[in-house]
Amino acid sequence: MKTRFVLINTSHAGNVGGTARAMKVMGFSDLVLVAPRWANVLRREETIQRASGALDVLNNARVVETVEEALDGVTHLCATAMTPRDFGPPTVAPRAHFAALTSPANQTAGQRPESVAFLFGSERFGMQNEDVYRCHACLSIPTDPKFGSLNLAAAVQLIAYDWREALGGFTVQAATQTARHAGADEVAGMLRHWEQSLADIGFLDPQAPKKLMPRLNQLFNRAQLSSEEIHILRGVAKAMSQAAAQTRPPAPAAQAPASPASGASLTLPPAS
Repeated sequence: MKTRFVLINTSHAGNVGGTARAMKVMGFSDLVLVAPRWANVLRREETIQRASGALDVLNNARVVETVEEALDGVTHLCATAMTPRDFGPPTVAPRAHFAALTSPANQTAGQRPESVAFLFGSERFGMQNEDVYRCHACLSIPTDPKFGSLNLAAAVQLIAYDWREALGGFTVQAATQTARHAGADEVAGMLRHWEQSLADIGFLDPQAPKKLMPRLNQLFNRAQLSSEEIHILRGVAKAMSQAAAQTRPPAPAAQAPASPASGASLTLPPAS
């Protein structure tokens, strides 16, 4: 479904750049500006800085004079407003409306629109009534009733995210596991190291080991340790043995031969 984002009478160049970035991360690229404050808004430094890599969206964006030009070729129009109006299209939450638009029932009945436009008003005074009235729905982002003021680019990001999710979303890319699993010999060597260290700290009685080491063997096999993890566990075993050695009482010192008592005579061999 073709998607267009329309900013009407935008007064801050940074919001144009932020909108471009919000659209790009959600996979959208059709941006139209209606009578922005700055005629060269797409080339202003603040716009480019806030776009942060979404320059292709800015380069393809169009600036027009009227809302009619911006909506040319679009079949379903969604206004955005913080508060409902007494007259005009129904005010709905974005997710509920998007679920209805993309439902299989609507597609089967031929009621699914071919293109959608999301209209955002000026930062200073929002959307004009006449622009809201031409739309099929008025989207109201659920916010804290006591403080519902959203930055323009932030509002675009929320709408773009919910719409992308309704269209099927993007697959989350799982991290590639590149670590090599340790071999059986590495695990066996580490277990021997742990057996000695556990004995050093008094946790394992070598005369009655019971099933401690076989159980640890099963535990580490289930963990499918990498070589780096084996290295870490050996370091732990080494630290245990070193700590045990530091707390072990020192061995008694060997006694030196007794010295002759003071004043005692010595018998010397005869001189040759």
